[in-house]
Amino acid sequence: MGIKKGTKLTDTPKNKVLRIRIDDDTNSKLEAVCDQSKMSKSDVVRKGIEMQYAETKKK
Repeated sequence: MGIKKGTKLTDTPKNKVLRIRIDDDTNSKLEAVCDQSKMSKSDVVRKGIEMQYAETKKK
């Protein structure tokens, strides 16, 4: 099978799915961050993971 039309070519394909449960307060905070930063929820979570990972590497 070939590449589907409209498929973005990338060096780091996003082929893993993460599903989480959050409360209303956490969801409100996430949406506020997304609105202010103009980032998607996925991008905010990825950035948060990178920040936490960098913090653990310092220790």
